Amino acid sequence: MSNQTIKSNLDYTLISIVLLLGCVSLFALHTIEPTLPAKYDGSHFLLKQTLWYIGGAILIFCTMLIDYDRFRQITWILYGAGITSLLMLYFRFPAAIVHESNGAVSWFKFPGLGTIQPAEFMKVILVLTIAHILVMHNEKYIMRTMKSDLLLLLKIAAVALPPMGLIAVQPDLGGFLVIAAITGSLILISGIKWRIIFSGLLIVLLIVGGAIAMWYLFPGPIADFLEESVFKHVSSRFYGWLNPEQNSDAGFQLIRAMLAIGSGQLFGKGIGDMQVYIPERHTDMIFTAISEQFGFIGASLVVTLFFLLIYRLIHIALLSNDKYGSYLITGLIGMFAYQIFQNIGMSIQLLPITGLPLPFLSYGGSSTLTYMLAIGIVLNVHSRTKKYMFE
Repeated sequence: MSNQTIKSNLDYTLISIVLLLGCVSLFALHTIEPTLPAKYDGSHFLLKQTLWYIGGAILIFCTMLIDYDRFRQITWILYGAGITSLLMLYFRFPAAIVHESNGAVSWFKFPGLGTIQPAEFMKVILVLTIAHILVMHNEKYIMRTMKSDLLLLLKIAAVALPPMGLIAVQPDLGGFLVIAAITGSLILISGIKWRIIFSGLLIVLLIVGGAIAMWYLFPGPIADFLEESVFKHVSSRFYGWLNPEQNSDAGFQLIRAMLAIGSGQLFGKGIGDMQVYIPERHTDMIFTAISEQFGFIGASLVVTLFFLLIYRLIHIALLSNDKYGSYLITGLIGMFAYQIFQNIGMSIQLLPITGLPLPFLSYGGSSTLTYMLAIGIVLNVHSRTKKYMFE
């Protein structure tokens, strides 16, 4: 397909939505920077985020140059690289560049370049991998049977569980849940029989529910083991979510977030007027800054932009007449939809707080590049979608 054809097939609506979200992000960071604690002096978050967006635009351009179907040829190379990077973090190798923050070992720190979070890029890599598996399996097993569906489910689990486990032990509850959301969204459209999906979901819920019940009902060695091995990282988050007032340490960020959002009322306090201190406001809690300054109206406009983003992604997925392209976009929809719902939900006590950035708005190099790469893939699929006179 010629470059002129690709240019004419670009989805300018999606590009406009991403540009608007980028403008909101940069404006929010501009107003947040003067209010940040002294430890962030000289960090230049606005400048760095601008550079990340420019780098993301270049990444989109480079992604558009390659036919998205070519990604299938390097899928396993990318998957291997992603797992290797997560293993390096797990073994803290090389120690000189492994970076720990807030008790999580999730980054590589390079002098002069900042930090890179492999879990972010692993999200897109997993979408590419599972989409490739779905296409290969469904081409081989045209007549679906219980056995072929179970085999497909096993294949998906084989590629999804390793990154989920390696991200969970960092510990990174938010990243773990995003990987689960991506996997779940692709399973839903994989063609696997619904009774198998529901049975598998029921088994998972029973295991998790049983573990939680044993944690609460049987104090002693069982509770101690679960506390140290499974719930060490997440228990405080749940306590802080369910009753933040009585768990002031774990619930501090949530209490401050609710106070900031509520104090914005309908129209907000005005540009730059943020009187409520919230830790990590420029990253995970950037939605509170928008709500406090611009109130319910401003927050609603941001939520509307996200709705338009998800709607446009669904529209492009439905337009695609290539299964691989549809699978790719579906996995990315799962990634975006969950992160948006989780980030805004945790700010209003709808969900427990996890370290998840708000797509396109929160400050962060790895996350911004990941989102831009995802948009590049979607634009790639849309620009190469063949249109027929008769369908």
